[in-house]
Amino acid sequence: MPRHKTSLAKKIGLPPGTLLHTGLSRETVPELTVISYDAEQVAERKISPGELSTFRERTGITWLHVKGTYHVPTIEVIGEAFGLHPLVLEDILTPGQRPKLEDYGEYSFFVLMSHTMVDGCLVSEQVSIVLGGDYVLSFQDEHSDLFKPVVERLLNAKGRMRKFGPDYLAYSLIDMVVDHFFGVLEHMGEFIETIEQEVVANPQPSVLHNIHELKTQMLFLRKAVWPLRELIGALERGQLPLFRESTLLYVRDVYDHTAQVIETLEMYREMVSGLLDVYLSSLSNKMNEVIKMLTILSTLFMPLTFVVGLYGMNFKYMPELEWEWGYPVVLSVLGVMTCLMLWFFRRRRWI
Repeated sequence: MPRHKTSLAKKIGLPPGTLLHTGLSRETVPELTVISYDAEQVAERKISPGELSTFRERTGITWLHVKGTYHVPTIEVIGEAFGLHPLVLEDILTPGQRPKLEDYGEYSFFVLMSHTMVDGCLVSEQVSIVLGGDYVLSFQDEHSDLFKPVVERLLNAKGRMRKFGPDYLAYSLIDMVVDHFFGVLEHMGEFIETIEQEVVANPQPSVLHNIHELKTQMLFLRKAVWPLRELIGALERGQLPLFRESTLLYVRDVYDHTAQVIETLEMYREMVSGLLDVYLSSLSNKMNEVIKMLTILSTLFMPLTFVVGLYGMNFKYMPELEWEWGYPVVLSVLGVMTCLMLWFFRRRRWI
């Protein structure tokens, strides 16, 4: 099962825009990182929530990345510093949101769901992005290194990121979320191959448990990928004025990747459903083999039991009771009957 848990029941009866974190509580302090850059220079530094009102650079592009959305006062300060709507802050504090896109005029708000495999377990994490005219805000539920490659590209001046606007940075973050789905699908593909071998060779109850767990993981992936495709499709159609035409060319590439993820995921779902049918068929065949063997043994012993039961009757006058060779002859007859039945079964290819 994906390692993600929320409790929306906490918000029952509260007015819209109430800031309340509904995920798991954390004892760690949120980590805030600011990267200010332009085509010529870049600077990275850690800041505290108290510096949010004065940290913002007036030149270039500012990227504020927050790891940990469970500290309500920090999110409130960020909202005041950038003039974010209370509903945006509420969505940031509510993990497990459906991927979506909202345009607030001066800025755009994205909600994404990132999935990664950690020790064989599917980890679900909400990623929220706010795109403004000269800034990008990103929020992660967990303290993971999801956007580490993007940070390295900025700091090392690799590619065209520092020459483009904040819309290209937002595109890069969305692209990184989509790329992580391929790693999850690769792990699932290897797991499916392993299960296929186990199903055919030795269908055990543990295999059935693995199949159901895999189906559950794919269900969570499907709930995250299909809305993501709609979100990127809206970007591709140019519904956000903050995305320039030059960046939309790259958005189309992300849309193709999302379509590829969906196609692969649907193919794996069909394969897993087929594995369940194969498991049930293998289990049925295994049971049939056992019943077949027991039936053959019962059939072999039926005539032998009849003969033995016949001569076990306590009548005084029975043929061959006083005959010297009666016992070995009866044993020989039983042996011949057994050999004849085995020959007949083999000829009919029953054994």
